[in-house]
Amino acid sequence: MSSLKEITASPSYNPNRVLDAIIEKLQLKNDAALSRALEVAPPVISKIRHNTLPIGATILIRMHEISDFSIRELRDLMAH
Repeated sequence: MSSLKEITASPSYNPNRVLDAIIEKLQLKNDAALSRALEVAPPVISKIRHNTLPIGATILIRMHEISDFSIRELRDLMAH
């Protein structure tokens, strides 16, 4: 099993897939709505999208809690 650090360092790492999947699943309008759902500041989502901030364990767990995606599903979305 690969670690979160290995996933985010991988050339195939694309955080947009996981963000877009959650937006779609929760039928949110945009990143601002996603930031409210995740209870993080909007710049956090922007930094994740632009690959300047990795998806850490805390936000990964929050994504799991609000979306009902399993941690495995979220990690798989990030890594492909």
